[in-house]
This record gives sequence, C-alpha cells and structure tokens, in this order.
Amino acid sequence: MATQNPKKPETPVAPPSVGNDDSVVLERRAQRTKPPQMFQVVLLNDDFTPMEFVVHVIQEYFSKDRETATQIMLKIHLEGKGICGIYTRDVASTKVDQVSQAARNAGHPLQCLSEPIE
Repeated sequence: MATQNPKKPETPVAPPSVGNDDSVVLERRAQRTKPPQMFQVVLLNDDFTPMEFVVHVIQEYFSKDRETATQIMLKIHLEGKGICGIYTRDVASTKVDQVSQAARNAGHPLQCLSEPIE
C-alpha cells in the first residue's frame, strides 16, 4: 500500500504585473464561448406519403398548429422540401430519428434530414 499523499497539480498563473507599491495583481481575461451551431430539420417530398400524415408529423414532433403545419406540408409538396424547425445539433438529430421512426412504423417512405445553417 502506498502511504504517500497525492501531489496537487500545478496550476498555471498569469504573469504578475507589479504596481507602484510592489503588490502583485493578476490579470483576468474574459472568456467568451461561441453559441452552438444550429441545424434545420427538413422534410423531403415523395409521391407515396399522404399529406395528412405529413401534417400530423409536423404537428406532433415540431409543435406547430394545424394551419402552420399545412403550410409547411404544401411547401414540401410544391418545392420538394420544407424546413420544419431550427435546433441545436443534438435536438435536430433526435427530431430526425423520431420522424423517421414514425414514418417507418406507419409504412411511409417519408425522408427527414438535418442541415447545418451557414
């Protein structure tokens, strides 16, 4: 058995600046973190998934009201894809998984993906 006490790791210290009264003052640097990169969750159009199912998915997983969900569904239908929401990477990935699983369980080929926002 070891009977020695563990050593404390040395912590780096900013170089001291000396004032007129020979006191030591350490400079504090403000650290700023970037906000997380955001991702948009996109549903893609196909010829087999019923429009009503797409509206249901948008309401259920993206918390949109029926009118907004219908507008998004029409955009998907007419333009080929539509943005359902903007989230952080982990939340967007979870939304994609949830929508894909719901579509598979219902027997629909609905495609969902997340794209980083530039």
